[in-house]
Amino acid sequence: MQGISQENDTSTVFWNTLKSHCGNAYSGTLALPEEDEDFGGKKLVMHVRTCSENEIKIPFFVGDDKSRTWVLTMNDGIISLKHDHRHEDGTEHDVNFYGGTAANQGKAAIQMFPADVHTQEQIPAAATNAWWITIDEKTFTYNLRRMGTDRVFKVVMDLTKPIETPDAPWGWEE
Repeated sequence: MQGISQENDTSTVFWNTLKSHCGNAYSGTLALPEEDEDFGGKKLVMHVRTCSENEIKIPFFVGDDKSRTWVLTMNDGIISLKHDHRHEDGTEHDVNFYGGTAANQGKAAIQMFPADVHTQEQIPAAATNAWWITIDEKTFTYNLRRMGTDRVFKVVMDLTKPIETPDAPWGWEE
């Protein structure tokens, strides 16, 4: 494939836009579902904590729960999304590193990640999951849709107002 590593490729533009927020933390809101006992009414914080050439780690805190980190990797112009889940003592959850890899370079403002085989093996019901992330000058959204069901999830993070960076997520060494 020609042009994969060029600076104007859509996945590279997306990647560089996300990397430009490295070190910053942002608060957000749950957009869907409107009623959710796990996320509703809780403080939502994302921290673009570490960025390297091929990996970006974004801890996502829900209230006092610091168990979640979104891990994005870039390989040959294609981005993958994995979910790293930890217990408070830092050990991995039984269900961990699920997610998917984009089927193409996506767009500069949106990347889609259909569930991969590892996800289907860990969470059979998630075989039809599709995650997508959008980013523009004002917002970052993390989205999930489980095709063929009513399962939908969307958080919207406000990129216009960085907040104080939080402590490390569970399992991270400072």
